Amino acid sequence: MTARPVRIDIGICTFRRQELRATLLSLAMIDVPEGVSLRIIVADNDQSPSAAALVDGLRQSLPWGICYVHCPAGNISIARNACLDASDADYLAFIDDDETASQTWLTALFKVARDSGADAVLGPVQAVYGASAPGWMSKGDFHSTFPVFVGGDIRTGYTCNVLLDLKSPRLEGRRFNLALGKTGGEDTEFFTHIHRQGGKIAYAGEAWVNEPVTEGRASFNWLAKRRYRMGQTHGRLLMEKSGALGRVKQVPLAAAKAAFCFAAALLTVFLPVRRNRFILRGLLHVGAISGLLGFREIHQYGTLEAAQP
Repeated sequence: MTARPVRIDIGICTFRRQELRATLLSLAMIDVPEGVSLRIIVADNDQSPSAAALVDGLRQSLPWGICYVHCPAGNISIARNACLDASDADYLAFIDDDETASQTWLTALFKVARDSGADAVLGPVQAVYGASAPGWMSKGDFHSTFPVFVGGDIRTGYTCNVLLDLKSPRLEGRRFNLALGKTGGEDTEFFTHIHRQGGKIAYAGEAWVNEPVTEGRASFNWLAKRRYRMGQTHGRLLMEKSGALGRVKQVPLAAAKAAFCFAAALLTVFLPVRRNRFILRGLLHVGAISGLLGFREIHQYGTLEAAQP
């Protein structure tokens, strides 16, 4: 008897980005693991179905079927959940609407998923800097994304390059938090809860995707705002786990780490890569204090600024 093909859906959440065209065309060129069938799900998070014409115009150019879902508006968690709701596959991969996949992207993710039995497999995101990016930024590569290992373990993740095993009991019925759909951090919370419930998050180092660093993101202010918000999410998750008593310990610890980073930045003031890395790390810890104290997280998604190419 012939075995049933494994189904993988590829989810793309989009909000007014013409770069979606390049993302979809890159998926037409990827290698497909043996015995796997593919489908693409595009979740349009705009108030009007602004990506529908682009998707329809590319249907004949793609070897895989496309499911277009209009899921308004301006809340990234709504779009991510729309991909989960629309998928009836064995696995669901996520890639961002401004990224392009390498040819071996999906095969590398799928191999690690099969070999490790992980609930989720992360891949690396390589930032591609343009001529307008400051020299210190491209030299220090401040925008590429990799998982963080703690004692050899990955405790959280991201949705810009990931493969989810939808058959896992840790993912059954799990959805992204709508309350975080405008601030960001919904993916950090999603994967943190998977890990806390005993799930395994693995890493496929060869599953590359590329992401251009647009002019709007090629600034210290953009990086600072993002690091601060990431710290807010981390602090909120620490508070969720340890409660009020844990906050008594965690706030002074985060303050000490921030002070160390800012002092180190002063000592490396003439070394821009190291200086800015210390400042951004310090802002991460300041954000963690904000999250521990319950301050509202800043908004990132659903704005015209967020959609700018």
